[in-house]
Amino acid sequence: MSHRRVAVPLLLMLSLAVPAGARAATNPWIEAKPLNIAHQGGEDEFPSNTMYAFKQSLKAGADMLELDVGVTKDDQVVVMHDTTLDRVTNGSGTIASHTLAQVEKLDGAYWFHASTANAYRHDRKAKSYTFRGVATGKRKAPKGYKASDFRVPTLKAVLKAFPKTPINIEIKGRTKAEAVEEYLKNADVLGALLKSSKRRDLIVVSFKQEAVDRFHQLAPAIPVAPGIGGSANFLLGGTSPGDGVVAFQLPITYELNGQTLEVTTAGNVLRAHQAGYAWHTWLSDDGESPTTWKKLIDWCVDGVMTAQPVAFEKVLKSHPRPASCKTA
Repeated sequence: MSHRRVAVPLLLMLSLAVPAGARAATNPWIEAKPLNIAHQGGEDEFPSNTMYAFKQSLKAGADMLELDVGVTKDDQVVVMHDTTLDRVTNGSGTIASHTLAQVEKLDGAYWFHASTANAYRHDRKAKSYTFRGVATGKRKAPKGYKASDFRVPTLKAVLKAFPKTPINIEIKGRTKAEAVEEYLKNADVLGALLKSSKRRDLIVVSFKQEAVDRFHQLAPAIPVAPGIGGSANFLLGGTSPGDGVVAFQLPITYELNGQTLEVTTAGNVLRAHQAGYAWHTWLSDDGESPTTWKKLIDWCVDGVMTAQPVAFEKVLKSHPRPASCKTA
């Protein structure tokens, strides 16, 4: 759940215990070792949310894909982090103002440069963009791949391509400050798409709790993670973060008025486990490094949503989870 900020009420829970509930054994998302969750397919190492990124991250050892969805003008679910096309493609404007046919013509890797230091800057020389032109046929695709692997995929295509790979799906809206209607519209379209799915290796989440609740009403068999409202309710002492919830998905820290507040901690992960919930940590706002990854492993998190799945996999292999996590 990238580039999101946690609502203030959630942060007040940090010194509070949560009630004990179902044990870890009842939730298959509570893992023996943390999942390597490729955030946007690993957007620092591969072009965000493209089939190429998903395939490459899985080859590198990722256990799960994380992706974001928006809805086109003709109500088709496409995979893209932003609600606008400008940052990563050669298009402009919102996804919602374009048809699927228009979006599928775009170069989904247009602004990608293989670098962990802002891979999508627009001020580089044209030849430095690693895969620019592959999607449109102006440049040859890497061996084993095709032009379509570098375009904006539909969620249907991703689910078909990876039938046995766990996938985390985030419902997007334009901005947190705007009305919730776009989130609800996207939840409606996604719910209609997934309500008949037999898959149970998916988790659907959104910043807006209203979108999570709407999706769950439409597709109650698909696991979900709570939005900020559901997380705050549970972690402040409520009995549940919401119906259908299997995991919390939260950052490590939150900056408020110059003060750094801790959200992901060993204690909070343990409390979630005691109540029967998994804990996934996303890192977009906290930064990534082997030091940070090792800390999360030691805190017994069940998954790390990393923009660098190749590098993270190396740390996973060299830094085993503490034995104490088995009793969490």
